[in-house]
Amino acid sequence: MMISKKLAIPFAALIAAAVLTGCKGEPLDSAAELPDGSVDGSNIKWLPDVEIHNFNAPQPGEKIAVITVKDYGEIKIKLFPEDADKGVENFTGLADMGYYDELIFHRVIPNFMIQGGDPHADGSGGKSIWGDSFEGGTSEHLYHFTGAVAYANSNGTSTNGSQFYIVNTPDGYMENTCADLYAYDTDQYNWPANVVEKYNEVGGVPFLDGGYTVFGQVFEGMDVVRAIAEVETNPDNDKPLTAVMMESVRIEEYQG
Repeated sequence: MMISKKLAIPFAALIAAAVLTGCKGEPLDSAAELPDGSVDGSNIKWLPDVEIHNFNAPQPGEKIAVITVKDYGEIKIKLFPEDADKGVENFTGLADMGYYDELIFHRVIPNFMIQGGDPHADGSGGKSIWGDSFEGGTSEHLYHFTGAVAYANSNGTSTNGSQFYIVNTPDGYMENTCADLYAYDTDQYNWPANVVEKYNEVGGVPFLDGGYTVFGQVFEGMDVVRAIAEVETNPDNDKPLTAVMMESVRIEEYQG
């Protein structure tokens, strides 16, 4: 299972005819001429505002996920069962079974994400608590901001299994801004206005929205995620040369 790392859209040039994974998980395969430089999004008619849940703080007694990474520390994740019920049920079920214990982050790409949860350690394996893959869907309240946690898939959200990734981009960093993507294809790319504003503030990977099930958000331990992103990797498959192991993934009650 893979997360599509879309190539940066070159400006002041033609896009070569190639398949690019878009925000809504659909391929784009036609060439397009884009404007010079960065796009000014001030005149774009974005969609109406929505409630963004990514950064809602966990409440005492709420279930959270805690990933303990050997030699690095803990990553604490707020879960969103109200927005991604099947996704949360699967993740908590696998964690309670000890499924993730001693698995590695097998794919690490700087300024993009870290990916783990495959017992084969190469992106080819994994399963859900139901045995096969499952349909996780998407939510209009969760987006691929920095720190978002989502399922890797092979062909849409119906192919979710155990593999997951954590978005790791510097604050305010986007390979392609929402405005740039909108200019590329106004039918394919559009977001609520406050989501665009949040992407501009905290960064993320907006082109993945709609194609992957976001079910969590890191609220503590992004320094651990950042440190993992610095490891040396095999250039052929982005696998760390020194294993980055999840000693355990636990579901706990948040104490506040």
